[in-house]
Amino acid sequence: MKQQVYNPYLPLYECIPDGEPHVFGDRVYIYGSHDKEGGETFCMLDYTTYSAPVTDLSDWRCEGTIYRADQDPAYPTDRKFMYAPDVVQGNDGRFYLYYCMSGRAGFGGYNGPISVAVSDSPAGPFRYLGFVRYPDGSPMLKYVCFDPGVINDNGTIRIYYGTWSDEQLDKDFRNKEDLIQTVMQRYHKSRNEVLDTEGSVMGPCTVTVGDDMMTVTSEPRHIIPADVTGTSFAAHPFFEASSIRKIGEKYYFIYSSWQNHELCYATSDYPDRDFVFGGTIVSNGDVGYQGRAEKDRLNMTGTTHGSIENINGQWYVFYHRLTHKSDYSRQACAEPITILPDGSIPQVEITSCGLNGKPLEGKGTYPAVIACNITNGHMPHGSNKIYTDSFPNVTNCGEDRFVGEIQDGTMLGYKYFQFSGVKEIGIQYRGTCSGKFVVSDDIGCKNIVAEIPVTPAETWSEVRTALQIADGKHPLYLFFQGSGEAAVKELYLA
Repeated sequence: MKQQVYNPYLPLYECIPDGEPHVFGDRVYIYGSHDKEGGETFCMLDYTTYSAPVTDLSDWRCEGTIYRADQDPAYPTDRKFMYAPDVVQGNDGRFYLYYCMSGRAGFGGYNGPISVAVSDSPAGPFRYLGFVRYPDGSPMLKYVCFDPGVINDNGTIRIYYGTWSDEQLDKDFRNKEDLIQTVMQRYHKSRNEVLDTEGSVMGPCTVTVGDDMMTVTSEPRHIIPADVTGTSFAAHPFFEASSIRKIGEKYYFIYSSWQNHELCYATSDYPDRDFVFGGTIVSNGDVGYQGRAEKDRLNMTGTTHGSIENINGQWYVFYHRLTHKSDYSRQACAEPITILPDGSIPQVEITSCGLNGKPLEGKGTYPAVIACNITNGHMPHGSNKIYTDSFPNVTNCGEDRFVGEIQDGTMLGYKYFQFSGVKEIGIQYRGTCSGKFVVSDDIGCKNIVAEIPVTPAETWSEVRTALQIADGKHPLYLFFQGSGEAAVKELYLA
C-alpha cells in the first residue's frame, strides 16, 4: 500500500453508504447511494463511484458523478432520490446499473419500477436505458421493487430485490385496517394487491431478465417465506438491502435484517429457493459480537447495507456507519472477513483499521473521527430522523470534522495500533470541558496508560502527555471524566 487506510476509507466529507463492491479487471469499484454530509434525508446526491487497484486499497480514486437523478425520465415529478444501486457486467461486455427511486410519497415512498442505465466502462458515465418490464412493455411491479442486487450467473442475469415492513411482521395485519392502509400508501399498492398476493407483497424476491437486461424471463418469486416463524430466519428476518454473491457453487444472499444494524447472510445451492440463514457478518454497533447485547451497542446504530467481495485473494465485508446523529449521513467502512471451509462467515469486529489489513502505526497524527466506537453507554438506535438530544457523534463545521458533544462518561475507542517505543499521546480539542480523558488499552478501563487533562478552550487547542503502553498490538480507549462538553478533532501518538 502507498499509505495507511482506515475507516471510513473514503475522504471524510464523502457519505457513500449501501456499498456494493465489485472487481472489474484490476480495480475494485464501490457503487452506493450518495448521502449529503449533514443531509436532511436519505440519498440526496447523484451517484458517485470510487475505485482502487486490487493491489492497493489505500489508493482510492473518485470516478466522478457516474449517473444523475435527472437522467431518469420520472425525475422529479414521479420519483426523486436514487436509492441503493448495483452494477453487473452483461453478456455483451457492457456494464448495467440497476436502481430504484423514491416515489411520489417522497421519503419512504417507493413502488418501482427498477430502472436500468448502461455504460461501456465500470467507471461510467452511465446513460438511462429503461426499466425492468414484462415482454409486453409494462413495468414489472410485482411485490416491492426496492434495493436491487444483481448477478451474472454464468450468462443468466438475476435481480434480487424487496423490502419487509414492520407491519408485515404482524401475522394478523390483514385483519387490521390501519395496517392495510399503511402498506397501500407506502408502497403504492392497491387493496387487492395487498390482500390477494399469495404470502405477502413483502420479502426478498428474485427475477431473471434477458440479454436486453430489462425484459423479464421468469416470474418473480420469494426466496425466503413470508412467515419466518419456526424457520432459521426467525431471529434475523429480512428487512432490506438485497445483495447476491456466488462462491463456488453456493449462493450467498447478503441482507440487512429487521434488527437494522447488521448485515446477515443466507446460503443455498439454488439461486431462487431453499435459502437457509447463515449468521451475522457485521453490526455497526458490534451487537452480537462476542455476545454483546443490543443495549450495550458501541455506537449509535441504524441502517446498514453492503456486501462482500474477494479482492486480491482476501474477502472483505463493506458496510456503513452513521454520523451527524441521523441515518442520513452514512460513511463507507469495510473489514476483512474469513469464509471457513464449511462456508460459514464468523461475525467480525468493527475497527478503525478496516482495509489496512493490519494495525495502524502507533505513531503520527490521526483524525479523531476514525474512532470505531463512540458511546456514552446508552446510545440510540436510528429511527429515520435527526436527533436533537445530546450524545457523542461524528459531525462537521465547515471543513473541520470531529467527534462532538463529548460529555462525562463518553468513550472513544480506536482498534488497533501497533506500538513500538511510543511515549506520548495527545489530542486537539475545544469546548467548555473541564476534566480529563483517561486512556486505557482495555474497554473496561482496568489498565490506565495515560491521563490527558483538558480545560475550557474556545479554539482548537493541543494537549499532550506521557503514554505508558507496552510494545505490540493494542486498542486505545479514551474515557472523558469531567464537566462541560468537548469536541476532539485529532489524536497524536509519538
